[in-house]
Order: sequence, then C-alpha cells, then structure tokens
Amino acid sequence: MELIIFLIIGALAGFAAGLFGVGGGTIIVPLLFIVFTQMGYPADNIMHLALGTSLATIIVTSISSLMAHNKRGAVMWPVFKNLVPGLAIGCFFGAGIAGQISGLYLQLIVGIFLLWVAYKMFVGGKNKANNSASNTNAVLPSKPKQLAAGGVIGIASAIFGIGGGSLTVPYLTRYGVVMQKAVGTSAACGLPIAIAGALGFMIFGMQAQVNVPNTIGFVHIYAFLGISIMSFFTAKIGAKVAHILSPQLLKKCFAVLLTVVGCYFLYKGLF
Repeated sequence: MELIIFLIIGALAGFAAGLFGVGGGTIIVPLLFIVFTQMGYPADNIMHLALGTSLATIIVTSISSLMAHNKRGAVMWPVFKNLVPGLAIGCFFGAGIAGQISGLYLQLIVGIFLLWVAYKMFVGGKNKANNSASNTNAVLPSKPKQLAAGGVIGIASAIFGIGGGSLTVPYLTRYGVVMQKAVGTSAACGLPIAIAGALGFMIFGMQAQVNVPNTIGFVHIYAFLGISIMSFFTAKIGAKVAHILSPQLLKKCFAVLLTVVGCYFLYKGLF
C-alpha cells in the first residue's frame, strides 16, 4: 500500500515538474510531509525525511533532465565545473545543518521559501522575455566567487530539499546568461546537489538513529523508489501538456498552489 501511495506522489510530482518547469522538490516535500504525518512517523523526523527523500529522488530526474538539455547544447560546462565543488560540499554540510534544526523550525523555513518562490513566479515572468532575447554576452564573477556562490546554493538546497534550480537560474541570469542556458546549466548542477544532499541526509540521519521503518538515515527507500520510477515518465507527459497551455497561466496557477502549501506549512509550524 505504501509503495502505491509513493507511486502516485511520483506521478503527480513528475507531471507538475514537467508542466510548470520547476524541480519536483517543491511538490515532493509537501506531499511527503502529509503522507509521513498520516503514517504516524515521529513528528520531529517527518520534515527531515521529506527533505532527504526529495533530494534522493532528484538524482534520477536530474540525469534525465541533464541529458535532454545537453543534447541541445544548453549546458555551460565551464560554469558547471566552477560551481560543482561548492554545490556538493555546501549541500552535504547543509544536510548536517538541517539535521540540527528541529522539525518545527524546518516547517517554517520551507513554508517561507515556498511563498518566496510563489512570489517570484507571480512577478518574474515579465523579465524572462527580455533575458532570453538579449544579454547574450554573459560576464560571470571570478572562479572563487562562483565557488562561494555554489556553496551558498548547496546549503540552501539541502535545507529546502530542492535541486537548486530556484536559486541557480536567478544567479546565472543575473550575470547575463540567457534563460535557456541558465536552465540547462541548472539542470546539470541538480545532479551533484542531489547526490551530496542525499548522502548527507543518510549519514547524518544514521547518526541521529532515526526509528522509522524502511529508511536509511533520513531517506525513505520505498518513497525514493516509487517517486523516482513514476516521475521519470510523467515529467515527459507534463512537458508535452505545457506546450499546449499558456505558460503564463501555468506559472500563476502553480504560484497559487505554492502559496497554499507555504501557508499550510506556516500554519502547522505556528499552531
């Protein structure tokens, strides 16, 4: 029964990721939080399990996304190489930081983050067209600054349980990288983030001696398998549907969804 529930979550997360053009973590974390709560898992471990499992599933989906973007020449590999050490180290230790934060505070942090992403989706669409049509000459910071930026993005990705796209894309476009290459490079960056973050949540979770069945540290194995399998296929369906519908309407609908989920986390954390 558990596996069926996780397959359904994977189907929804993959479809939403393809439909709205965002990482599945923004869908997976809230859904896993609700499911793990209903399963009666320890309250202070639920948020950590949702975050760790979310990052583990992103390993599979990021490989698919990376291959697709690389075929179109949209991955800036020199930038990727500069960001990766910071991303991996930051995300690994970010998992340790998350492990030290109580489940209650994690709910509040993730809730605020989701509201921020929703706000950016509401107001950010106007600037995308300008960015993709111009600013062809990107001028990125020095390698040490890119390394440091990768560390910050990695830490945040672990705490929020995301692949980093919500942070990497704005960082790259800020310095004049066209949207297509920013998204492609961000997709590539999602892989080291997910691997390092998942390992971190496993290791720090084992040290915390999590008393939940079918888990390795803060990663739920059945949830990882079910979500990964289904999201891999349904993301392609979501992407096809996205080309039929209005992108601006889709983004606004998703922003509304994130607002509702963000408010739900804040409500659960405060009351």
